[in-house]
Amino acid sequence: MRRFTLPVLLAAAFLPAAPATAAPADSNGGASTYGFDPGQLGAAIPPPGDTGGSPVADAATLHGGAAEAPADAPQAVKAAIAAANHIRHKPYVWGGGHGSWKAAGYDCSGSVSYVLHAAGLLDSPRVSGALESWGAKGRGRWISVYANGGHAYMVIAGLRFDTSGRGQSGPRWRSENRSPRGYRIRHASGL
Repeated sequence: MRRFTLPVLLAAAFLPAAPATAAPADSNGGASTYGFDPGQLGAAIPPPGDTGGSPVADAATLHGGAAEAPADAPQAVKAAIAAANHIRHKPYVWGGGHGSWKAAGYDCSGSVSYVLHAAGLLDSPRVSGALESWGAKGRGRWISVYANGGHAYMVIAGLRFDTSGRGQSGPRWRSENRSPRGYRIRHASGL
């Protein structure tokens, strides 16, 4: 079993947390739109001023292509990782994830939006250019979104989740580094 970790990103600033939003229910009487229930993971965002312990986040690990969250990760981070794992075999589909959270495939911003939504951090999908202004400026302690007018990807607990990189296209955990040059870096307050 191979394990990969990427450098952990420090937060640029810790601002008061936004209120958590519950995972949406579908028309089937409350079943999750994700195919799993991220709401079972608990509150999405820590209270203001709570940094969750040490000043540096522990890194997630990869096991057979799926990420495993650090035990001390906030519930929103665990929900984000679970959501990314859920769609990590989907193909790249331009516009995928923008018409419905449950899609046959996802594009870059659709996959980032899906993961943020499952973590209670985004209400509706955004294209990559709109993700340039999501959240607060700078890197997050646990979740960072990298966006420009043509592409978006994210780093969760030190692991990159991206639709492009080595291997198959589509939303995947990527073990290789990617330059942040040309991207605006954003994070959720408190994460």
